[in-house]
Amino acid sequence: MSYAIIRTGGKQFAVEDGQTIRVPSIDKKEGESLEIEALLSGAGSDMKLGAGVINATVVGHGRGDKIIVFKKKRRKQYKRKQGHRQDYTEIKIDKI
Repeated sequence: MSYAIIRTGGKQFAVEDGQTIRVPSIDKKEGESLEIEALLSGAGSDMKLGAGVINATVVGHGRGDKIIVFKKKRRKQYKRKQGHRQDYTEIKIDKI
């Protein structure tokens, strides 16, 4: 089974053939294909560094769970509450 380390959205992900993962939002429509930079790829002990590109397909878009940001300063009646939801894109790895 072949696997690779890819970089997209400023983060790195370990992926395998046929795997579906959530990555930071990519500006592509559902069903479109894209190429992602591969940092490392291989199968078993055969590894290649800087292995080129990985083909993937956009499965869908969504928003993550809400994260609450709460700031408070004691004895000063200062409170701030804010929520945040991160956009993501779900992609399926076609071929490594």
